[in-house]
Amino acid sequence: MFLHEIINIIESVAPLKWQEAWDNSGLQVGNRNAQIHSVLLTTDVTEAVVSEAIDKHCELVISHHPLLFHGLKQVCNDTPQERCVAMAIRHDIAIYSAHTTMDSWLHGVSGRMAEQIGISDYKLLTGEDYGLGVIGSLQDAMPLKGFLQLVKSAFDAPVLRYACGPAAKVKTIALCGGAGAEFVEQAIAAGADTFITADVKYHSFLDAAGRINLIDMDHWVSEHFTRDIFRELLKDKVQLHIAQTDKSPINIY
Repeated sequence: MFLHEIINIIESVAPLKWQEAWDNSGLQVGNRNAQIHSVLLTTDVTEAVVSEAIDKHCELVISHHPLLFHGLKQVCNDTPQERCVAMAIRHDIAIYSAHTTMDSWLHGVSGRMAEQIGISDYKLLTGEDYGLGVIGSLQDAMPLKGFLQLVKSAFDAPVLRYACGPAAKVKTIALCGGAGAEFVEQAIAAGADTFITADVKYHSFLDAAGRINLIDMDHWVSEHFTRDIFRELLKDKVQLHIAQTDKSPINIY
């Protein structure tokens, strides 16, 4: 396939017009007319990931998080981003990222999180046609401690942090992949008794305590399902690989 054909498939469900103003989704490196036979799927673009793409003879890396958030003023191998760009260009590897575009699709990141814990009937939390976060209900309510164990197992999360709300059992859940603590009030207004997201700060926990169950997990853990979404969109189109070097940079001691 040509690179522009692959991009069209992704943007048919996650168009660039959906991205947040601060984001930089889209083609990061490469020629839209390049022919692509093999693709590496990843959450983050790191030097290890680009090296893996080279080793696996992939002409394209598709990531969730953009390699380039801010404009580069030089490519001198001084930073990881500069080295990734240089490696990619040297080996004729394109890089494409679908970040808040994929976050904003109903069946994107947050939707996949809901499905991981058994919620199939969900809707957008912050929009109508597109938006960040989703909300839905479990078939049967369950105690918070049991639900925490379900989440920990479903996401293979090494650790969860949480604040307790007033509900004795968990039933209606809002979810937002990545750093979504800013949507706690929308979750409460929408009737959620529980909100799952990542990168929650202390004062967000303090404000949520007694009002809603607020569950925090590792950022990468909440979003690495994007690799599966990319794989489903592109199956039978090109050869696909899940990056084995793609992992959370955070270690738990």
